[in-house]
Amino acid sequence: MNTFDALGISPTLAERLKERSIVNPTAIQGTVIPRLLDGKDTVFRSATGTGKTFAYLLPILQQIDSDARENGASRNGLAALICAPTLELCSQIKTEIDFLSSLPSSLLIGSVRLDNQIENLKKTRPVIAVGNPSRLLVLAKMGKLRLQNLRFLILDEADRLTAGELVDDTKEFLALVSRSRRAGKENPAANLCSAACSATVGSKTRALLGPLFENAEVIESDDHEILRERIEHWALFSEKRRKVQTLRSLLSALKGKKAKIRALVFTSRSDEAGKILSQLQYHHISAAGLFGKIEKKPLTPNERKAALDSFREGKADVLVSTDLAARGLDIPNIGFVVALDVPEDKEVYIHRAGRTGRAGKRGTMITIGDETQMRLLVSLEKKLKIRVQPKELYYGKICAPEPAEGE
Repeated sequence: MNTFDALGISPTLAERLKERSIVNPTAIQGTVIPRLLDGKDTVFRSATGTGKTFAYLLPILQQIDSDARENGASRNGLAALICAPTLELCSQIKTEIDFLSSLPSSLLIGSVRLDNQIENLKKTRPVIAVGNPSRLLVLAKMGKLRLQNLRFLILDEADRLTAGELVDDTKEFLALVSRSRRAGKENPAANLCSAACSATVGSKTRALLGPLFENAEVIESDDHEILRERIEHWALFSEKRRKVQTLRSLLSALKGKKAKIRALVFTSRSDEAGKILSQLQYHHISAAGLFGKIEKKPLTPNERKAALDSFREGKADVLVSTDLAARGLDIPNIGFVVALDVPEDKEVYIHRAGRTGRAGKRGTMITIGDETQMRLLVSLEKKLKIRVQPKELYYGKICAPEPAEGE
């Protein structure tokens, strides 16, 4: 099935996709869309940039419209709930819903005043809601978010939702959905279709998803070849104290005579991200920052949105980010991803690298590290079956190092 029409997607939705020059479904969309239209619980894994968001949004929107037509254009409350880990990803999903459809939807995130969201729910009466687990949990416990008639429950970036500080809220929220469904009497015949996705969904994640996913089929796409076939992987040695200087030299070499570059820079810690951003800006590099805090002061949602918009619109050449802030983001035409540390977890590397080489394009993942981090990178290279090319900076250019004597 190489068309959306053959998958059962309406001409109206297909026309909207054409506005983005999306004509044919990706491999993961071709597998997941028919399953969700049939109401089958699914856990799916596919590389970043392979269209996972549309893989679940298209069947949701299609089915809600179909239900409305069958019920004489009436809608019976909240039909779909999408849970994601970060403000930026939730906002991105909401934007895609608004692009595809005029169905009423709400964005429910913890950084917005609770009373404002409650008022918005009353006015909007959404059939689709997108939010992070802690805020969805609060609203559901207050009775402001009615879960009895849900047709779809989606966990986007499921591995992140079931790890760290998010796992308890996610598990409690899923348990609440289960209880609400059992207690629901308004539409007991409607089945709930549950789906979870990420670029990295392992057995540990699946075990934590609970009874709502106990009958879910696990789909793993071959699209992971993108990591090896569309993305080059470079390693650039630098002592720790010289990393930012090396980064500046690298960005200058990448830019060369070009008017613009698009580079996403990762570091693991917010305090380091703020310092890196300040140093880049001090040296007149056009950069913005997307992370939790700067100088111990949390960035507001508006400040984070302004930074992201600045990069999206090309006003900033470089975006400095932490892994949490950039999780799942789809920013077109990022040519280079630069990591200033090496994660022990291969899944973090996959998510970082996956910000480039998207939608059929090629990209480059560059790691700047000291001797210890280079050893970690060699280990990741073996685990991920990728080829990391050593590089060095020489008179403002990026080149392969001279072979050692005897090689």
